[in-house]
Amino acid sequence: MTSQTRENPESIYDFTVKDAKGNDVDLSIYKGKVLLIINVASKCGMTNSNYTELNQLYEKYKGQGFEILAFPCNQFGEEEPGSNDKISEFVCTRFRSEFPVFDKIEVNGDNASPLYKYLKLGKWGIFGDDIQWNFAKFLVNKDGQVVHRYYSTTSPLSLEYDIKKLLE
Repeated sequence: MTSQTRENPESIYDFTVKDAKGNDVDLSIYKGKVLLIINVASKCGMTNSNYTELNQLYEKYKGQGFEILAFPCNQFGEEEPGSNDKISEFVCTRFRSEFPVFDKIEVNGDNASPLYKYLKLGKWGIFGDDIQWNFAKFLVNKDGQVVHRYYSTTSPLSLEYDIKKLLE
Protein backbone atom coordinates (compact mmCIF):
# COMPACT_ATOMS: atom_id res chain seq x y z
CA MET A 1 0.00 0.00 0.00
CA THR A 2 1.43 3.34 -1.07
CA SER A 3 -0.45 5.55 1.35
CA GLN A 4 -2.55 5.15 4.43
CA THR A 5 -4.66 7.42 6.54
CA ARG A 6 -6.52 7.65 9.77
CA GLU A 7 -10.29 7.38 9.47
CA ASN A 8 -11.89 10.77 8.69
CA PRO A 9 -8.69 12.76 8.14
CA GLU A 10 -8.77 16.39 9.24
CA SER A 11 -5.59 17.47 7.49
CA ILE A 12 -2.78 16.11 5.37
CA TYR A 13 -0.96 15.42 8.64
CA ASP A 14 -3.26 12.42 9.11
CA PHE A 15 -1.58 10.59 6.21
CA THR A 16 1.40 8.29 5.97
CA VAL A 17 2.95 7.84 2.53
CA LYS A 18 5.91 5.91 1.16
CA ASP A 19 9.15 7.59 0.15
CA ALA A 20 10.99 6.55 -3.01
CA LYS A 21 12.81 3.82 -1.04
CA GLY A 22 9.56 2.33 0.29
CA ASN A 23 9.85 3.72 3.83
CA ASP A 24 6.83 5.13 5.65
CA VAL A 25 6.74 8.90 5.97
CA ASP A 26 4.21 10.35 8.42
CA LEU A 27 3.23 13.69 6.90
CA SER A 28 2.84 15.15 10.39
CA ILE A 29 6.61 15.76 10.22
CA TYR A 30 5.69 18.75 8.03
CA LYS A 31 3.45 20.40 10.64
CA GLY A 32 3.90 24.15 10.66
CA LYS A 33 5.24 24.27 7.09
CA VAL A 34 3.70 25.52 3.87
CA LEU A 35 3.61 22.66 1.36
CA LEU A 36 3.34 22.42 -2.39
CA ILE A 37 2.19 18.91 -3.31
CA ILE A 38 2.61 18.02 -6.95
CA ASN A 39 2.29 14.97 -9.20
CA VAL A 40 5.40 14.81 -11.37
CA ALA A 41 6.61 13.03 -14.50
CA SER A 42 10.05 12.74 -16.11
CA LYS A 43 9.01 12.55 -19.75
CA CYS A 44 6.34 15.26 -19.92
CA GLY A 45 6.64 18.33 -22.12
CA MET A 46 6.30 20.42 -18.92
CA THR A 47 9.05 18.57 -17.01
CA ASN A 48 11.94 20.96 -17.66
CA SER A 49 10.07 24.17 -16.88
CA ASN A 50 8.33 22.76 -13.81
CA TYR A 51 11.42 21.23 -12.21
CA THR A 52 13.49 24.33 -12.97
CA GLU A 53 10.92 26.63 -11.38
CA LEU A 54 10.21 24.27 -8.47
CA ASN A 55 13.92 24.27 -7.67
CA GLN A 56 13.96 28.07 -7.74
CA LEU A 57 11.02 28.26 -5.33
CA TYR A 58 12.53 25.64 -3.07
CA GLU A 59 15.91 27.37 -2.89
CA LYS A 60 14.28 30.70 -2.13
CA TYR A 61 11.80 29.58 0.54
CA LYS A 62 13.00 26.29 2.10
CA GLY A 63 14.65 28.18 4.95
CA GLN A 64 11.37 29.96 5.68
CA GLY A 65 9.26 26.86 6.28
CA PHE A 66 8.37 25.83 2.71
CA GLU A 67 8.54 22.28 1.38
CA ILE A 68 7.74 20.67 -1.95
CA LEU A 69 6.44 17.10 -1.90
CA ALA A 70 6.73 15.45 -5.34
CA PHE A 71 4.73 12.33 -6.17
CA PRO A 72 5.64 10.59 -9.45
CA CYS A 73 2.64 9.38 -11.43
CA ASN A 74 2.45 7.37 -14.66
CA GLN A 75 -1.28 7.85 -15.36
CA PHE A 76 -0.93 10.55 -18.01
CA GLY A 77 0.56 9.46 -21.30
CA GLU A 78 2.80 6.97 -19.47
CA GLU A 79 5.26 9.82 -18.94
CA GLU A 80 6.73 8.43 -15.69
CA PRO A 81 7.55 4.83 -16.66
CA GLY A 82 10.73 4.33 -14.61
CA SER A 83 11.30 2.72 -11.24
CA ASN A 84 11.53 4.85 -8.10
CA ASP A 85 15.34 4.57 -8.26
CA LYS A 86 15.43 5.79 -11.87
CA ILE A 87 13.02 8.64 -11.09
CA SER A 88 15.09 9.75 -8.08
CA GLU A 89 18.30 9.56 -10.10
CA PHE A 90 16.74 11.62 -12.89
CA VAL A 91 15.45 14.31 -10.53
CA CYS A 92 18.65 14.52 -8.49
CA THR A 93 21.11 14.28 -11.40
CA ARG A 94 19.40 16.26 -14.13
CA PHE A 95 17.73 18.92 -11.99
CA ARG A 96 19.72 18.66 -8.76
CA SER A 97 16.44 18.83 -6.87
CA GLU A 98 16.70 18.72 -3.09
CA PHE A 99 13.01 18.42 -2.25
CA PRO A 100 11.64 14.97 -1.42
CA VAL A 101 10.39 12.67 -4.17
CA PHE A 102 8.03 9.97 -2.95
CA ASP A 103 6.80 6.59 -4.16
CA LYS A 104 5.10 6.48 -7.56
CA ILE A 105 1.34 6.68 -7.07
CA GLU A 106 -1.93 6.93 -8.91
CA VAL A 107 -3.82 10.20 -8.48
CA ASN A 108 -7.13 9.23 -10.16
CA GLY A 109 -9.40 6.21 -10.16
CA ASP A 110 -10.06 3.38 -7.75
CA ASN A 111 -6.36 2.96 -6.95
CA ALA A 112 -5.71 6.64 -6.30
CA SER A 113 -3.56 7.37 -3.29
CA PRO A 114 -5.66 8.19 -0.20
CA LEU A 115 -3.68 11.43 0.08
CA TYR A 116 -4.75 12.47 -3.42
CA LYS A 117 -8.35 11.44 -2.76
CA TYR A 118 -8.22 13.84 0.19
CA LEU A 119 -6.51 16.64 -1.76
CA LYS A 120 -9.23 16.48 -4.41
CA LEU A 121 -12.10 16.79 -1.89
CA GLY A 122 -12.10 20.59 -2.02
CA LYS A 123 -14.71 22.59 -3.84
CA TRP A 124 -12.55 23.18 -6.89
CA GLY A 125 -15.27 24.33 -9.30
CA ILE A 126 -14.08 23.99 -12.88
CA PHE A 127 -11.45 21.42 -11.90
CA GLY A 128 -13.92 18.67 -11.04
CA ASP A 129 -12.55 15.81 -8.98
CA ASP A 130 -9.90 14.32 -11.22
CA ILE A 131 -6.37 15.50 -11.82
CA GLN A 132 -6.16 16.47 -15.48
CA TRP A 133 -2.43 15.90 -16.17
CA ASN A 134 1.09 15.84 -14.75
CA PHE A 135 2.22 18.73 -12.55
CA ALA A 136 -1.14 19.54 -10.94
CA LYS A 137 -0.34 21.52 -7.80
CA PHE A 138 -1.91 21.78 -4.35
CA LEU A 139 -0.85 24.46 -1.88
CA VAL A 140 -1.24 23.50 1.78
CA ASN A 141 -1.11 25.94 4.70
CA LYS A 142 0.79 25.49 7.98
CA ASP A 143 -2.25 23.76 9.51
CA GLY A 144 -2.26 21.03 6.86
CA GLN A 145 -5.30 22.39 5.00
CA VAL A 146 -5.41 22.57 1.20
CA VAL A 147 -6.00 26.22 0.30
CA HIS A 148 -5.32 26.34 -3.45
CA ARG A 149 -5.33 23.98 -6.41
CA TYR A 150 -3.61 24.89 -9.66
CA TYR A 151 -3.74 23.53 -13.19
CA SER A 152 -0.85 21.54 -14.60
CA THR A 153 -0.08 24.45 -16.92
CA THR A 154 0.28 26.91 -14.03
CA SER A 155 3.89 28.01 -13.72
CA PRO A 156 5.35 27.22 -10.29
CA LEU A 157 6.85 30.72 -10.11
CA SER A 158 3.38 32.22 -10.51
CA LEU A 159 2.51 30.68 -7.11
CA GLU A 160 5.11 32.78 -5.32
CA TYR A 161 2.63 35.40 -4.07
CA ASP A 162 0.36 32.71 -2.57
CA ILE A 163 3.32 30.94 -0.98
CA LYS A 164 4.65 34.16 0.56
CA LYS A 165 1.22 35.01 2.01
CA LEU A 166 1.02 31.61 3.71
CA LEU A 167 4.57 31.90 5.07
CA GLU A 168 3.76 35.22 6.81
